Amino acid sequence: MVSGRRLAAAATAGLFALGVPVTPVSAAPAPRAEPAPLLGDSVRADEWHLQTLNVAEAWTYANGAGVTVAVIDSGVDADHPDLQGQVLPGLDLVDDKGDGDTDLVGHGTTVSAIIAGRNDDAAGVVGIAPKAKILPVRVLDQDNRYNDALIVAQGVRWAVDKGARVINLSLGGSGSSEALAAALDYAFAKDVVVVACTGNTSASSSTGVWYPAREPGVIAVGGMERDGNSLWSGSITGKETVVTAPATQLVGANTGGDYWKVQGTSFAAPMVSATAALIRSRWPEMPAGEVINRIIRTAKDKGVPGRDPVFGFGLVDPVGALTASVPPIFENPLDDSPSPGIARFGSAPVPGQAQSAPEGTTRELLPVAPEADPGTGAAPLAAPADSTRRGWWAAGALFLLSAVAAALTIRRFAAST
Repeated sequence: MVSGRRLAAAATAGLFALGVPVTPVSAAPAPRAEPAPLLGDSVRADEWHLQTLNVAEAWTYANGAGVTVAVIDSGVDADHPDLQGQVLPGLDLVDDKGDGDTDLVGHGTTVSAIIAGRNDDAAGVVGIAPKAKILPVRVLDQDNRYNDALIVAQGVRWAVDKGARVINLSLGGSGSSEALAAALDYAFAKDVVVVACTGNTSASSSTGVWYPAREPGVIAVGGMERDGNSLWSGSITGKETVVTAPATQLVGANTGGDYWKVQGTSFAAPMVSATAALIRSRWPEMPAGEVINRIIRTAKDKGVPGRDPVFGFGLVDPVGALTASVPPIFENPLDDSPSPGIARFGSAPVPGQAQSAPEGTTRELLPVAPEADPGTGAAPLAAPADSTRRGWWAAGALFLLSAVAAALTIRRFAAST
């Protein structure tokens, strides 16, 4: 399936999380009172993306109930007030004594609360899919990094086997990985939606969309400014970008029950993962391919008309994805490929070093490590020579409306742009 890949090495070096913590926010002392989903303390008020994405209306159709979202990241603080009761027993691939519910840097906790922060209160961060469950998989160390993509591949396979319907990958790097590509194929074959972010310019020496976001079949998410019309200046983007979501001036749940201001494509990706969870909550039997089809066809177009390498298909629209009349994949006019009905679109990656900053200051990510980690001598992986070859492999299975179709839609569009 992936034997045709030409790789320069078997391990990916210099990979890290791309979220950019900016300023710590004091934990709100307000009691967890009567439900007021979009109203409450100052933290809740700072969640501007909830209004931009019209989350309150989306909840009239679905809230994520019944859907498990795997967050493959730095772990999750399961005791954070916003995540109590939301986190399932997970896996720690960094510390063999852990279970994924420990987060030393806060990155995974922030991502998880954006997806599934509780909405049965009037304090703290509320998620876009507040009734979804988080399946934590820790692959990032205390520096918010991983040195070998094999650990991420192991996490993906484990999450699929544990019943994740959506996988969020707010991490990435410039190399490619045969092992991770195979794990993603496994996820696609098991009808799982996979989302990753495209990367941050402040954390990369490369301007290309990061891996695994650029892996065909993954929904690559770029970052938008607060105005809802401009690409965030720190977002990496490119032909693989599928959709965008808010990425700056965000408030996030931090470890220890605290909060902080964050920015980065790491935090745009979970908004799309949460949207996928809402769709799968409303239509539990909908194949992954159709979930992705809804996300891309209802995105609010930005920039030049139609899909473009800056915004992809546009700003994710949860309400549209839950309500619009969308032609199924096999009737999708976006496709002009030999295999009928396969939409064509692309994909993308992410991460950053989760560190707090003094009050009132702004702190960018520390410089990214070299392409080859001098500590291990590992060389960067070469990008696949032909981005269409796996698409053609999957074409033979398109008589099934499955995740394979979703993967191919992304691959073919990416290859054609």
